[in-house]
Amino acid sequence: MKIGITSTGKDLDAQVDSRFGRCKYFLIIDTETMDFESIQNENTLASGGAGVQAAQTIARAGVKAVLTGNVGPNAFQTLKAAGVKVITDVSGSIKEAVEKYKKGEFKESETSTVGSHFGRN
Repeated sequence: MKIGITSTGKDLDAQVDSRFGRCKYFLIIDTETMDFESIQNENTLASGGAGVQAAQTIARAGVKAVLTGNVGPNAFQTLKAAGVKVITDVSGSIKEAVEKYKKGEFKESETSTVGSHFGRN
């Protein structure tokens, strides 16, 4: 299964980024093979709409779930409308997050965790 994880770097040793819409990268990972691709988030400096645009990027990547530290209300709604499960309060390395996900240690979020414009520079 393909999942998306917000990341501070381009590889599995990077840390989970606490921000969704303004994270540095998205890692799209096949949980069975651990093959992955890194997508630079072009919305990090957007004046507005970063969460929705990031959610659209994730949805187009064909992931079934996204793991992140926090997600705002607009991104949350966009992801849910696209049928993507949202899992928040994730931290540590990307590798650790994938292993915890595979073991079923995370619970799907029912709502956004921060207000609009969280993580804006």
